[in-house]
Parts: sequence; C-alpha cells; structure tokens
Amino acid sequence: MEVKYFRLIKTITEEGNIANSSEKLFLTQSALSHQLKEIEERLSFKVFHRARNKWKLTEEGEALYTLANEVLTTIEQGFSNIKQIRAGSKGTINVSTECYSFYQGLSGFTQKMAVLYPEIDVNLILEATHQPITKILSNDIDIALVTSKPQNDSLLSIEIFEDEIFAVMHKENTLNELEYIDASGFSDAHLIIHSFPLETVSVYEHFLKPNKITPIKISAIPLTEVSLEMVNANMGIICLPKWALKSFKISDDLVFKKIGKHGLKRNHYLVVRKNDCNKKYINDFIFSFEEEFSVK
Repeated sequence: MEVKYFRLIKTITEEGNIANSSEKLFLTQSALSHQLKEIEERLSFKVFHRARNKWKLTEEGEALYTLANEVLTTIEQGFSNIKQIRAGSKGTINVSTECYSFYQGLSGFTQKMAVLYPEIDVNLILEATHQPITKILSNDIDIALVTSKPQNDSLLSIEIFEDEIFAVMHKENTLNELEYIDASGFSDAHLIIHSFPLETVSVYEHFLKPNKITPIKISAIPLTEVSLEMVNANMGIICLPKWALKSFKISDDLVFKKIGKHGLKRNHYLVVRKNDCNKKYINDFIFSFEEEFSVK
C-alpha cells in the first residue's frame, strides 16, 4: 500500500472529516474521496463510517490507523537518521605526505573524490610535506601518508599497500651492468631526489644510511619531468616506485634496476587522529583510499 494512503487515513481520522483533511493534504475533496474509494476497494472493507460532520473509523479502520501511525513514524525516523548521516558526510580534509613523489598518485585520487563525494573537500597541503606527523598532531592536517608507523597513542595507522623502489637509469649507465645495485654502487652515482632533507628520501633513509653510504653527488629536482629528462640524458639516476611514474611517458632508453638483492620495499600507512575516526567523511576518504591504492 502506498504511503500516501496511510497519510490520508491518518489525516481524515485526526481532522474528523474529509473537508478539513483537504486543506491539510493540499488536495481537493473530490481527489481525497477518489483516493479513499481506491483504498476501500483494494482492501475490500470500509475504513470509515461516514457522518455529516464527523467520520468514525470502522474496527478494521482502527487497525489500519494504528498501522498508518507506525509506518509514518518509522519513515520519519528513517529520514531523520539519513539526514544526520548526510550531515556527517560533509567536511574538509587536509592531506599531506612525507615525500613529494607521493603526490603523483594523490592528485588523480582527489579528482575522483570530487566526483564521488562532492560534499568532501580534499586539500593537498604541500607545505606540510616532510613533517606530516607533526602537522597532524598540531591539527594543521587531518590525514598523513607515511611509510613508518608513528609511535603515538592518539594516532591510528592504517596499512594501505606495499611497493618497491627501483633505481631508474639510462641503459648506458654503468650500473645497468649489475644484476642489482648494492649500497656501494651508489657511492659514485649522481642521485637525483625530489627535495632535501635526505632523511625524507626513502632510498637514503632505508638503504644508504644504514650502510653508511652517501652518493658523490645529490641534486634536488622537485619536478619529476625534469628529473626524467636528466636521467634520459644519462646525467644521474632517480629512485622511485613504478606506480609514481604511471602518468609519465617513459623513454625506451630507461631501465628499472632492483635496489639490493631482495629489493627495497616499503609499507605505506594512512595516519589519522583517533578522535576523528567517528567522522563519516573521514571514513569515506579512508575506504576510498584503500580501494584506490591497495592494489598498487
């Protein structure tokens, strides 16, 4: 039975007759009479005993009126709950990472978020790069993408994906002769990075520093396009995961060389304040991020 019929029965019962109900429901008396006739024909029983000034429910009508109240109350509560949920779907999320290379994937993701969740504003906060955990603790950003779990009880770390960093070089580079590049192989290399400090560069922090190796020359080039042009001219090497280069046209003269015998792998975590985990728009972002990046 359609909701409009329940609303009709409830209104006529409480208003006492069809004339008063007409004003409440913004329908003509003729339209209301027609709808009531449809109800009674469909149910095969009379809902009201008609009197000139006062309509009274039949016994079946009493049961139907009780049902109408239950149905309409449930619907109102349901829409109220939905309204509260939708209210929690709106918000602004400031995101940053520990390395500029991560933004290669994040920019495309934020565009998808704008389409799927137009009520969520996602801002990439570049000035918080290299210090996202400090910034999330000071409430300057809301979500951080890092490769090491922070040891802080107020933060939640969600493991998203694992990737592998490769040394990208020209095929004529002497290091290409090796099966893989060990730490000592970087000693005489020109290493091109996105930015200083070196502690924010994964290949240095997780591979070279533990082996007490510093390349003979290090250049910070913030633009990946420029870095690739330099590598293509055999002027140095860069170390990146393959996914970070998906949006670039890679020359056939460039090769990807494994770093270390077993490869240089790292885990990526989304870090969020535990107090924010009950916010729907934060969870919508996290779930979408997991869907987008968990297959890297």
